[in-house]
Amino acid sequence: MPAKGKHRRPKSSPLARGIAVAGTGGAVLALPVLGAADAAAAQSGTAAQPAAAPKTYVVVAGDSLSKIAREHSLSGGWKKLYEDNRGTLGDDPGVIRPGLKLTLGEKGPAASSGRADRSERDGALAAEPAAAPAKKAYTNDLDGWIKESLDILAQHGIPGSYEGIHRNIMRESSGNPLATNNWDSNAAAGTPSKGLLQVIDPTFAAYRLPGTSADSFDPVANITAACNYAAARYGSIDNVNGPY
Repeated sequence: MPAKGKHRRPKSSPLARGIAVAGTGGAVLALPVLGAADAAAAQSGTAAQPAAAPKTYVVVAGDSLSKIAREHSLSGGWKKLYEDNRGTLGDDPGVIRPGLKLTLGEKGPAASSGRADRSERDGALAAEPAAAPAKKAYTNDLDGWIKESLDILAQHGIPGSYEGIHRNIMRESSGNPLATNNWDSNAAAGTPSKGLLQVIDPTFAAYRLPGTSADSFDPVANITAACNYAAARYGSIDNVNGPY
């Protein structure tokens, strides 16, 4: 009669738990098991993917650097957009011509190879910017031009209301952005009044706001320059009720 004794389940050694047995017919092949941490570490040794290339944008009629920067939610605004494209635009950020191809955003740093330090990866994730707010769109008509101009004026602390701007536009040009006065004293002096708010070139050049078009027929540039001039001379475009 076999001897009686206490039977205890043998403890599995740490090594045994780390081994997987794969059957190959009559033979047995022992393979090391990779834990989640080991798999992540192995995966992190692959080369990083290259940064996405910057986007390009082709200028169309009526564009300005400030308008493009707002519509594409560019970090740094029109000034950064100008610096990134100075070689294309030249020395005057207000002169942009239809057909020019601009780069929107800088190219990222070269991809690194090898295993990335975890703290660096965590820091990069923490530094990810929040989602940009939805860009504000404006209609390409008198209503849209006035609303876009009001937003630009507000950024520069220049007063003016929709009603005041609209009232003066209807008196000066009936809403025609290409209106030109070729008969008054300004025209006789060689500086005809132009655009929605009938601004002469010297006044336009002196009061044009940064980031707006250098073309005095550009609706938004014309409105904002005229409102800037009216604010300096009359306190606000709202105080103008006749020739100014």
